Amino acid sequence: MDTRDWRGWQLAGFLLLSITLNALGNGLTVCLNLGSALWTASSVNLSHATGMSLGNMMMLMGAAVIITNALIIGKLQWRRVLGNLVFMTPFSYLVQGATRLIQLTPVQSLPLWARVLLDFAGISLVGIAVSLYQRVNIMVHPNDDMMQIVRFKFFKGRAVLAQWGTYLIPLTLIALSAVFTHRVWAVNLGTAFALIFQGSIVGWADLHIFPGLKHRHIDGVIVNRED
Repeated sequence: MDTRDWRGWQLAGFLLLSITLNALGNGLTVCLNLGSALWTASSVNLSHATGMSLGNMMMLMGAAVIITNALIIGKLQWRRVLGNLVFMTPFSYLVQGATRLIQLTPVQSLPLWARVLLDFAGISLVGIAVSLYQRVNIMVHPNDDMMQIVRFKFFKGRAVLAQWGTYLIPLTLIALSAVFTHRVWAVNLGTAFALIFQGSIVGWADLHIFPGLKHRHIDGVIVNRED
């Protein structure tokens, strides 16, 4: 799979960049409340429904997804699980911190058209970040690991179909939360944008953002793939 022998410090740099982009993108969409990526939106809604903090809810959901991923693969891969845990533990709270930091800026008072564009930009940052750390594949957030697993196991490497398939879970969670709270948070134009385009953004970034970085260590989940 690899076309270049990347040095450890280079891979670490890509990973750090992707985590930063992901936290900023998610924090921006949560702050603007014009629609977050669906996994984040589902965490926000469950947080409101249960009274649990956003960071703790993201941790809980991540743990549930780790178990689901093991069931999809058919075995428990401890290296993968460890990577998921190491990634999501600081990341869950980074998103919460990024949200609070961005709330200190004047973005919420911008005209609606500007806020919508910023929301789309935030979701695009998340898509680019997912592309980067899926390709590095040292450690991946469980939600995006699920997308990567089903992408290469069931959808022949097609990012768009894999993203739509995995989005059925957060859509269901948002609907269940709405039943109890009678309200929906973090779902708006940006959510529709993420639903339609985020898989395409991941696929585009695979080809155009650091194109020399190819998917690494995915042989364990490949069943059917088209290059």
